[in-house]
Amino acid sequence: MPRKGMKTLNWFSPKHSSATDMNSPSTSPFSSPSRFAFSPSRPSFSEAVIDRTIEMAEQMITKWDPDTTTFAKVTSVFYENRKEAKDFIKYVNNLHKAMHFHASENSRSDKLVRAQSLMQIAMKRLQKEFYQILSINRALLDPESISTVSSRTSISTRSSTSEFNIEDDDIDNRVAIAGESISEVEDISNIVMADLRLIAECMISSGYTKECLQIYKVIRKSIIDEGIYRLGVEKLSSSQVHKMDWEVMDLKIKDWLNAVNVAMKTLFDGERILCDHVFASSDAIRESCFTEISKDGAMILFSFPEIVAKNSKKSPEKVFRMLDMYTSIVEHWTEIETTFSFDSESAIRSQAMTSLVKLGESIRMALAEFDTALQKESSKTTVAGGGIHPLTIDAMNYIILLADYSYVLSDILGDSPPPAKSSLPESYFGMADSDESPAPVISLRFAWLILILLCKLDGKAKHYKDVSLAYLFLANNLRYIVVKVRSSNLKYLLGENWISKQEGKIKKFASNYEQLGWSHVIQSLPREPNSSISPQQVKEIFKRFNSSFEQAHRKQSLYVVPNSKLRDDLKVSIARKILPVYREFYNIHRDTIAKERHSSHVIKYSPEDLAHYLSDLFFGPIESGSSSSVESSPSRTIPSQLQ
Repeated sequence: MPRKGMKTLNWFSPKHSSATDMNSPSTSPFSSPSRFAFSPSRPSFSEAVIDRTIEMAEQMITKWDPDTTTFAKVTSVFYENRKEAKDFIKYVNNLHKAMHFHASENSRSDKLVRAQSLMQIAMKRLQKEFYQILSINRALLDPESISTVSSRTSISTRSSTSEFNIEDDDIDNRVAIAGESISEVEDISNIVMADLRLIAECMISSGYTKECLQIYKVIRKSIIDEGIYRLGVEKLSSSQVHKMDWEVMDLKIKDWLNAVNVAMKTLFDGERILCDHVFASSDAIRESCFTEISKDGAMILFSFPEIVAKNSKKSPEKVFRMLDMYTSIVEHWTEIETTFSFDSESAIRSQAMTSLVKLGESIRMALAEFDTALQKESSKTTVAGGGIHPLTIDAMNYIILLADYSYVLSDILGDSPPPAKSSLPESYFGMADSDESPAPVISLRFAWLILILLCKLDGKAKHYKDVSLAYLFLANNLRYIVVKVRSSNLKYLLGENWISKQEGKIKKFASNYEQLGWSHVIQSLPREPNSSISPQQVKEIFKRFNSSFEQAHRKQSLYVVPNSKLRDDLKVSIARKILPVYREFYNIHRDTIAKERHSSHVIKYSPEDLAHYLSDLFFGPIESGSSSSVESSPSRTIPSQLQ
C-alpha cells in the first residue's frame, strides 16, 4: 500500500485519535466549522476518508476473494507474497477502524453496507489462511519444536511489548539474528507463529473471534489427543484395570511414566506457548482456548494413576510402580501448576492431586502388608553352612529399593504413626531416641523393618544344633545387612552410629563362634610350649591336638562365610590363636619325636600344613558352588519367604 495513503489513514489509528479526542471540542480535527465547511455538493472529510479506505481495501480483498478466482481459491497469500499478506492485514484493520468511526456518525450509510460486505469476504479469506497455516505447518508447530525454541516468559514479553503491525523488515531482522543461534526450521516456526498471531488479532478485533477459535481448537485439540494416544495412554475403566493381568498393567504404567514426562515437558508446554503467543491480545481467549484443547487429554493422563491405585490388585511387589507414578507427579508438580494455571483448569490440577492421594493410600497399604508378612514369616528352614538366608537377601533387596524412594516416602508416611519407641531400643540405633532429638519418621520406619528381620534371624539361628554354627549364621547375615546398608541410601537413613553398633555385634558373634568352634583345639596345646616335659607327654599333646584339629576342620570345612572380609578376619583370628603356639611347640619337640618309630603318626602337621588347612576354611563344599551368588542385585519382587 502506498505510504501516502497510509498517512491519510493514520487519522484513524489509535495512536492519533481516540473516542475521547474525537468528542473533545478542543482537540478533535472535526470540531472547527471554520476549518472544514461542509456543503451539500461536497462530501465531508470523513466521507472522503471512508471512501478512500473502502476503495483501497476493496482492491486487495477482492483480489484474494476465494470465490472469484481459482488462483485465490487454491493459493495462500501468506505463502505467495508475505509483503502483500501484511498489506492485506493492514487494509482490513484500517477498514474496520474506518467502519467503526463512520458508524458513530451515520449508522445507516450505504458505505457501511459495502464495507461490511468487504469485511465478510476478508474474514473468509483469513479463515482460509488461518486454517492452511495451521494444517500445512503441523510439523513446524509441533509442541516439542515450540517448547525447544521458545519459553513462555520470552514469548509473553514479546507479546506485551511488540507493535500490533509487524513490518517485514522487523521479521527479516529477527530471522537474521535468530539464524545465528537456531536452526532454519526453528526460524521458520517463529515466523509461522507470528503469522498466526497477526491473523488471530485481526479476526478478533474485527468481531470474528468465534470463527477464529473454532478453527484453532479443532486442529490443535486433535494434535494433543493424538499425542496422548501415541504416547500409549488410553482411557481405561475401573473394571478393565481390575481384570487386567499385572504384566499388561506393568507395561501400561511404563508407558504412562514416559508419557507424563513427554507430555509435561513438550506436548502441553508447547501448546501453552503457542496458544499464549497466538492469542496474546486477550487473557480470556487464551484461557478458554487452551483449556478446551488440553482438558480432555490432560484428564485422561492424570486419571490413569488413580484408576490403577484404586482397582489393581494390591501386593508388596507392586508398590514400586506406584512409587514411580507418585514420584513422577511430584517431580512434575511445578510444571502442572504452571502449565494448567488458569482457573478453568482447576479440574486438571485437582485430578493430578487426587491421583497423588490415591497412590499414597495404595503405597501405605502395600507397605503395611509387607510389614505384616515379615512379622508372620515363620519358616524353620536353615541354610547349610550358616550362609545367608534367602529371607535376608529378599527382604534387604526389597528394603533397599524402598530406600531409593525415601524422599517421597517421607511425604507419604508423614501422617502415619511411627513405630512405638518401646519397640525400637536405644541400643539398636546407637543414639538417644528422645523427644528432644527424635529420629526422622522415615528413618524409624526403615529401622523398624530391619529390626523385624533381625528378630526373625535370631529365631532361625536357634534351629541350628551346633551353637557355634548358629553364631556364624548370625555373623554372616548381619554382615550382609550392614554391607547392603553401607552401599545404599539406607546409610543416610540409619546413620553411622547404627552401622557401628551392628559391626560391634558382628564382632561379638564372630568371637562367640571362635570360642565355641575352636576352643577345644586351642586348649589341646600347652600354655607353656617350651616347658620341660617327657617324650610321652609330648606324644600325648600332639595326638590330642591332631584329633581336635581334625574334628574341628572336618566339621567347619562345611561352613560358609560369603563376605571376603569377614572370612579373612575369621581365618586370621583363628590362626593367631593356634599357629604361634603350635609352631613353638613343634620346633622344640619335633626332633625328639622324629627319633622314634612311627613319628609320622604323631606329628601329622607342620605349621605350614596347618596354615594351608586354615586358609581353605569357610568356602563350603566344592559342589555347593560359588558363594558369591548371594551378592545379587535387588529385584522388584516380594521376598519368596514371605509369599
